[in-house]
Amino acid sequence: MSLKVVIIGAVAAGPKAGCRIKRLLPEAQVIMLDRDDLISYGGCGIPYYVSGDVSELQGLMSTSFHMVRDADFFRGAKGIEVRAGHEALAIDRAAKTLRVRDMKAGEEYDLAYDYLVIATGSQPFIPPIPGADLPGVMPVADLHHAETIKSLVAQGQVSSAAVIGAGATGLEMAEAMADLWGVEVHVFEMAAQVLPGALDQEVAHMLANHLRAQEGINLHLGAKVEAILPGEDGRAAAVKADGAEYEADLVIMATGVKPSADLAREAGLELAANGAIRVDQAMRTADPAVFAAGDCVAVRHLLSGEELYIPSGSLANRQGRVLGSNICGGRAVFPGVLGTFCIKLFGLSAARTGLDEAQCRKLGIEAVSPLVVQADRAHFHPDMRLMYLKLTVEKESRKVLGCTALGENGDAVVGRVNAVAGMLPFGAKVEEVSNLELAYSPPLGAAVDILNAAANTAENLIAGKLRPMPPEEFSRRLHEEDGKTCFLDMRAIDNAAPFLESLAPRWVHLPQETLTQRLDEVPRDRDVVLVCNSGVRSYEAQVMLDAAGIKNTYNLSGGVAAVKKWGEPILPAEEE
Repeated sequence: MSLKVVIIGAVAAGPKAGCRIKRLLPEAQVIMLDRDDLISYGGCGIPYYVSGDVSELQGLMSTSFHMVRDADFFRGAKGIEVRAGHEALAIDRAAKTLRVRDMKAGEEYDLAYDYLVIATGSQPFIPPIPGADLPGVMPVADLHHAETIKSLVAQGQVSSAAVIGAGATGLEMAEAMADLWGVEVHVFEMAAQVLPGALDQEVAHMLANHLRAQEGINLHLGAKVEAILPGEDGRAAAVKADGAEYEADLVIMATGVKPSADLAREAGLELAANGAIRVDQAMRTADPAVFAAGDCVAVRHLLSGEELYIPSGSLANRQGRVLGSNICGGRAVFPGVLGTFCIKLFGLSAARTGLDEAQCRKLGIEAVSPLVVQADRAHFHPDMRLMYLKLTVEKESRKVLGCTALGENGDAVVGRVNAVAGMLPFGAKVEEVSNLELAYSPPLGAAVDILNAAANTAENLIAGKLRPMPPEEFSRRLHEEDGKTCFLDMRAIDNAAPFLESLAPRWVHLPQETLTQRLDEVPRDRDVVLVCNSGVRSYEAQVMLDAAGIKNTYNLSGGVAAVKKWGEPILPAEEE
């Protein structure tokens, strides 16, 4: 008798598991159920369908060869029976049967299995905001929502919109509506930063500064949404936040998702504290005949050991393959996650992997994470853009724990972060990243790569050779009027002249190449902040001054470039 596998859920993990099983055991019977009639689609592509980058909804359901992944496709090309519009009601683990309801016919039946796969995904988390149930308020959970939103926007029925939540989906939807359709978008986030939990706070601040500069985007961080208000027609018409009202023809609830684990819970399967299904590294639940994968399961962080909930299409596909291999007798392992993430918004890309400095502090880990600014290609190449990168390193062990990067050339940003992600599970030390071999050609990289430079900077910081000052602290000091800080500009006069004109006598010009001959001009009675364009010359100046016994200096991390990206100008706007 052939193996019979029943899969609940047909979006990402389910189809991947089913296809893997049929490749390894072509004689196996695989039945895949889903409540929806639209299956096996790229949900992460919804914002790009709304923006018009993906012209047809069908594009999100198609293979790279433009075959639509519907029931006929799975039956003919994969040998999998798909029962769309069929809802799983209850699992009888003792009898190894699944109670199913045919939603169209209204009939129920029992479906026997040898192995059961739970790939039920996630569902939108809707906070208890008054008015959240009004017409015109919707999440972005499936293709039906995507079609409705795009139709409203494309027909000109939305001139203003509100997005509640500044996570990845919320920001991507805001870009989709503002950039192509010219919709005025207000984004509300209760946290003090965009992408909370996904990006380092400093890099998130830089990204938020970039978003604020875009036409049609209005960010409200640290905001409390009090209610969604109806108009005369009963539809959502405004959002009330922190006592103010903002017009909105459409309200997008991008407040996150929660695991769809009710079926597993009711069957007595073990759940994690975050409500997701607990599985082992083989993706098996507490019941050896029941596996689970995708947005309904908990995952373990490879560095912190924490049990997390990280919904991701990429993770779902990897887990589905592991699960399918193991059902067929394999020994595949899904060891855990690093939280690797990337996003592109209005031409600026950000990515991260592992732990940032704030996360390390919460875990009791003493770490450094200096900001480095450098060209992502050879400095003389016309495609060169500055990249802003932070490498997190544990001080005592010197292990690299994470990386965050920001830049206009998204391939360069993701490439560096992915390189670090590949090293983290193996306990790489900072000196190994310092000497990491990376491909070099002027159009694609620099002779001294920013990743190598970031490791060198972290080594210098751990060794006590570098005393950095982050852009936030620099901006605070710059606006103080007590005269307790001197800013020493190490650049050539053509760079320094506008700053001297506006900020003297606190701003002093002393080119780095003349420093050893002019040591007597360096103040000894107050803090001195060393400034250059990127932080490199000012670091060399700090080393020179330390050698001369002058140690009241701080090096501006990332230089003037980082402060500008931070968004608080050094000079008055009309002089920059």
